[in-house]
Amino acid sequence: MTLSQEDLLKLRGADEMISLEEVADIYLPLSRLLNLHVANTIELYRSTFAFLGTVPAKVPYIIGLAGSVSVGKSTSARILRSLLARWTNHPNVALISTDGFLHPNRVLAERGIMERKGFPESYDVRTLLTFLADIKAGNPRVAAPVYSHITYDIVAGEQQIIERPDILIVEGLNVLQVNTAPGLDDVIFASDFFDYSIYVDADTEMIRDWYVARFLNFRQTAFRNPESYFSRYADLSDEEARATALSIWTRINERNLIENIRPARYRADLILRKGPNHQVESVALRRL
Repeated sequence: MTLSQEDLLKLRGADEMISLEEVADIYLPLSRLLNLHVANTIELYRSTFAFLGTVPAKVPYIIGLAGSVSVGKSTSARILRSLLARWTNHPNVALISTDGFLHPNRVLAERGIMERKGFPESYDVRTLLTFLADIKAGNPRVAAPVYSHITYDIVAGEQQIIERPDILIVEGLNVLQVNTAPGLDDVIFASDFFDYSIYVDADTEMIRDWYVARFLNFRQTAFRNPESYFSRYADLSDEEARATALSIWTRINERNLIENIRPARYRADLILRKGPNHQVESVALRRL
């Protein structure tokens, strides 16, 4: 174990109580498994380039990580990134969220789908696929849009630059889905670029409770920012906030989970299933 308690406090979500013991039991072995996959894949790339008689190119290893809103996938991604970067054979590990590939609010409003934000049709899939293709091609600098959870929108003119990482973790709601927009997206999916995929799972009722608890807590933190899209909820009473959170969950997040996100979970190579308190209780591994 190379993570300290101080490191973990910086990595975990504000509403999660993940411990070093859980990291040692779940995420450290997972990082070792992924390290084996990375080493074998790199060797396969080298052998393929030798067979073709071409100059070896650095091909990043891409890990897709999916799951519902509030299930803790962002924390899992950050912990894995930190652990994987400590392996000497792949120290450059980048992390990106597919939130940056959402259409801007202006576009969603024009199309009448603001209430379907996070659903497959709310993403600029072509831009995401182009980004992943450029990463796999080994391009030296690949830019991605940036999303603000304060303004709840794409940040105009701001980019996240990815520079030839050894490993790229792509975290998002829909990264394992295949029901995308017509055209090119019918034959190419984000998961086609993944070397390994992980799904973070939990019972719907648990995720709902975590979502509501996070919403209530945000009234004292993120919602207090006057620039926050959700600042209008900051002064709600407990009862009003709970009702509002449940309404948003039922109308948007639960529907997206049931209709789009969860049906793709068995496409993952590994499923982390959580129980109460966000603790991983079981790991399902695709062996073949």
